[in-house]
Amino acid sequence: MVLVHGAFVDASSWSSVTPLLQQAGHHVLAVQIPLTSLADDIDVTRQALASVSGPTILVGHSYGGAVITGAGNASNVIGLVYIAAHAPAVSESSAELSARYPTTPGVQHFASSYRKGFIWLDPPYFPQTFVADIDLAKARVLAVSQKPVRPSCFTDKESSAAWQHLPSWYAVSVYDRTIDPNLERWLAKRMHATTREIPSSHASPVSHPVDVAQLILEATKVGKKG
Repeated sequence: MVLVHGAFVDASSWSSVTPLLQQAGHHVLAVQIPLTSLADDIDVTRQALASVSGPTILVGHSYGGAVITGAGNASNVIGLVYIAAHAPAVSESSAELSARYPTTPGVQHFASSYRKGFIWLDPPYFPQTFVADIDLAKARVLAVSQKPVRPSCFTDKESSAAWQHLPSWYAVSVYDRTIDPNLERWLAKRMHATTREIPSSHASPVSHPVDVAQLILEATKVGKKG
């Protein structure tokens, strides 16, 4: 299986989920996407998919959901798992999806980062808006370890939508303050995803790795539609 991180984090955000999947006997690849454009991130994910053999579950957290939506047409992908994630349709962007619901506290605190042309979640607000359900000291470390993102990643439009023909699963983060939980529920319903609700902040792979791993493992039991 291939795991794709979201904005403001990197592949280490899967570090508590990965061993659970490996212990269940699965080969896991956690991709480091550049967060430079949706097309760039999709391309890197497609390269990662090409490097693994056999039927593959593709998993995306947060903005990573837009990435797997575009990359999931690879021939070896048999299912998609969205973790508190965007799932645009063709010609939609993540920003357009977010605009359907009230602006969340996390989005209100997007700010310019130390890297020119990139943004991050303003570090003082990161613990309470992104990962409020972990130890504060650890949350502060994550806040200053963020991977900045080009804002165009959120406004780039999707060119294909793999969830339209692949079975999908969705984990809603009930206490999400970065993506509105009601948007997550709407997206899950639109794609007819098998849906689970996790009593989590936005960063459920960090705070609720067992619940996230269980949903991914559930997805491995189901093959391609049709």
